[in-house]
Amino acid sequence: MSSILLMLVGLAMMALGFFLYSSFLANRIFRLQASFRTPAHELRDDVDFVPTNKFVLWGHHFTSVAGAAPIVGPAIAVIWGWAPAFLWVTLGTVFFAGLHDMGALWASVRNKGQSIGTLTGSVIGSRARNLFLVVIFLLLLMVNTAFAVVISNLLVATPAAVIPTWSAIVVALFIGQAIYRYKVGLLWPSIIGVVLLYGAIFLGQAFPITLPESVFGLAPKAQWIILLFTYAGIASLLPVWVLLQPRDYINGLQLFIGLGLLYAATLFSGPEIVAPAFNDAVPEGTPGIVPLLFVTIACGAISGFHGLVASGTSSKQLDKETDARFVGYFGAVGEGMLALAAIICCAAGFATLGEWEAVYTKFGAGGVNAFVAGGGNILANGLGLDPGLGSTILAVMAILFAATTMDTGLRLQRYVVQEAAQIAGVRALQGSVAATLAALVFCVALTFSAGGDGSGGMLIWPLFGTTNQLLAGLTLSILSVMLIKLRRPVWVTAVPLVFLLVMSVLALVVQLGTFYREGNWLLLGMDIVILVAALWVALEAFIAMRRGADAVATVRPEG
Repeated sequence: MSSILLMLVGLAMMALGFFLYSSFLANRIFRLQASFRTPAHELRDDVDFVPTNKFVLWGHHFTSVAGAAPIVGPAIAVIWGWAPAFLWVTLGTVFFAGLHDMGALWASVRNKGQSIGTLTGSVIGSRARNLFLVVIFLLLLMVNTAFAVVISNLLVATPAAVIPTWSAIVVALFIGQAIYRYKVGLLWPSIIGVVLLYGAIFLGQAFPITLPESVFGLAPKAQWIILLFTYAGIASLLPVWVLLQPRDYINGLQLFIGLGLLYAATLFSGPEIVAPAFNDAVPEGTPGIVPLLFVTIACGAISGFHGLVASGTSSKQLDKETDARFVGYFGAVGEGMLALAAIICCAAGFATLGEWEAVYTKFGAGGVNAFVAGGGNILANGLGLDPGLGSTILAVMAILFAATTMDTGLRLQRYVVQEAAQIAGVRALQGSVAATLAALVFCVALTFSAGGDGSGGMLIWPLFGTTNQLLAGLTLSILSVMLIKLRRPVWVTAVPLVFLLVMSVLALVVQLGTFYREGNWLLLGMDIVILVAALWVALEAFIAMRRGADAVATVRPEG
C-alpha cells in the first residue's frame, strides 16, 4: 500500500473534523460568544493574563501540547501494525482530542481562567480537587523529567541540532520585543524568525557542538539536563509575552514547515508501507493491543496534558472566546498531523519488512530514533535532501516540541505547587519563585535518583500513558457536569469519557500485574495511588452528574 493514500485519508479526516465537527461543538454545545469578556481582558496583568492574537496563541498551545509524545507513542504502537495506530490517531483527534482541548479551554475561560484542578473543586468538590491535584502533579513530574532526558539524548546524539535548538530562544526574544514592545505587525517578525531558525539548522550542520566529557564529574547528558532545567525555571517566571508565547509561536511555524516537508516528500516519493497493517507476529513480551494501544498513543489521539495547558496558560491569553475553536480544536489537529507523520515515517521509512523488523525487535523499540531515521530516508528520497540534514531537521523538530512542552510544563507545575500551598496554608510556597524552585527540586531529584546519567527521569515514565488518559477522562467528566447543569447535550463528552476511563483503568490493572512480576515496587505503589485517586474522582464526578441532572430544572441556562 502506498503511504500517499494513508496520508491523504488521514489529513482529509482531520480537515473534515475541524470544518464540520468543531463548528457543531462551538455553536451547539459550547456556544462560544465573541462578546464574552475573557479572563485575558478581565484579569489582565501582562504576566500570565495577556490578550493574544489567535495565531500566536495557537502556536503556543500547539507546541506546548505536542512535545515528543505524539512522536514516541505512534512510533512504538506501530509494532501492532500501522492500521490500529492510524485509526486511533485519526478518529481520536476528530472526536476525542479536539473536543477535549476546546472544552477545557471553554470551561476555564468561563471560570476566570481557573485550572482544571481548581475547577474540580467548584464543579465536583474539594475532596476530588485534592485528589486531582495529586494526579496532575505526578503527570507533570513525568513530563518534565522524561522530556529533559529525551532532549539531552537527542542533543548528545545529534550535535548538529545544538545551535538551532538554542538559537530558537534568541529568535523568540526578538519576536516578543518586536510584537509587544515595538508594535510591529506579525508578518515580518514571522518571516525573519523562520529564516533565522532554518539558517541556524544549516549553521548547526557546519558547526556541531559537543559538551566536555566531564564537568564536575557529570557526563554530557547530565550537563544538558541541568542546563535545560535552569532554562525552564527562568522561562517559567518570565511574563508569557517575553519568551514563552513568541517561542512557541515561531516554533509552531517552523514545526509546521517541517511537517509540510515530510508530507511533500511523501507525496513526491510515494514510499510503500513495509510494516504490516495488523502484525500477527509481534515480538515475545509485547502486551495485548487492548487496552495498551489507547494509552501507548496518548498525545496524538487525546491527552490529559492538553487540558492542563488549555486551562493553565492558554485560557489566560484567549482574546475572544470564539478563538477557542481555532486554538483548542485546531491545536489538537496539529498534534494529530504530527502523529500521522510519525506513523508514516515508521511504517514507510524503511526499505523492506526485514529492515523494519530489525528495528521493532521488542515492545518499546522504535520511538524517536525510528521517526528520525525513517523520516530522514523519506526526506532524502522525496526532496533530495542529504540524509544527515534531513535527520537534523527532524531531530530539531523533536527537540523543539519537547522543549516548548517543558517550558509550559514547569510553569504549570509551579501553579500546582502554589495552589497546593494555598490549600495547605503554607505561605512560603505561595510565591512564584519559591514554587518554581520547589518544582525544580522535585524534577531534578527524580531525574538523578538513579545515578548521574539522569536515567531516573524515565523511572516513572511507564505510567505516563495511563495517567495521561485518566486525566483526559477526568477533564471530560468536569465538562459533562457543566453541560448537564447548562441543559446541553452531554453525549459528546460522555461517550469518550466512558471509553477513556474503561481503557485507562484496564491498562492500570494490567500494569499492576507487570510491575508486581518485575518486582518494581516504586511503580506498583504509584500505580495503586493513581488508580485509587482516579476511581475516587470519577465516582464523585458521576455523583455530581446525577445531582446536576436531578437539579437541572432549577438551573437557568447560560446564554
